[in-house]
Amino acid sequence: MKFLDELKNLDLNDVGRWPFVFRAAAIATVAVIATAAGIFLFVYQEKVPLVERAEAEEQELRVVFEDKQRKAANFDAYREQLAEIERSFGTMLQQLPGKTEIPNLLVDISQTGLAAGLDEKLFEPMAEQPKDFYAEKPIKIKLDGAYHEFGSFVSDIAALPRIVTLHDIEIKPFDVKGGAGFDQLTINVTAKTYRYMDEEELDEVESDKAKLKKGKPNRGKSGVAG
Repeated sequence: MKFLDELKNLDLNDVGRWPFVFRAAAIATVAVIATAAGIFLFVYQEKVPLVERAEAEEQELRVVFEDKQRKAANFDAYREQLAEIERSFGTMLQQLPGKTEIPNLLVDISQTGLAAGLDEKLFEPMAEQPKDFYAEKPIKIKLDGAYHEFGSFVSDIAALPRIVTLHDIEIKPFDVKGGAGFDQLTINVTAKTYRYMDEEELDEVESDKAKLKKGKPNRGKSGVAG
């Protein structure tokens, strides 16, 4: 009871006259509060953003790790797919004629129409059009003949060892004198063949593009034949 009476009789305005025990307790309490406040202000509030940022980075790294782990698990499958793509690409390249083979290929296309029994009215090779790594060679063709002969022509074009595609196909009947040949038709079509461009040609195409961007078109000799 004496302790409680002394505690009640403490004068907050005259701490210096408190008993030693109470003064020591008050000093310890103030020290604890000050230390806690200092930790909160100068440690906790400063470190919390760092901790939160570290946790966010951890989550990002976890996602990256899981993605890489998944890719690593499928690495063999990816490698097999890549090898298959390379084989397919190599096969396609083998079907693209070289620059010196284009004239013979044009003859083959023309002969395909004649061999199918069609009457060739127009065979006009156009200028080559450079693409990413190849050049596209369009040929305007006009043929007269019967429907089944057109079928043979399309089938024989597809059977050529080089890639030839048919575009802008237009089929229409035409009048035949004497009333004969009721199934006689005219076909207008654009055939396109493709050839692989060598490194020198690709460099010249890129150079031309760069000069066009700068407003200085190249008027010199082009590496792509017409």
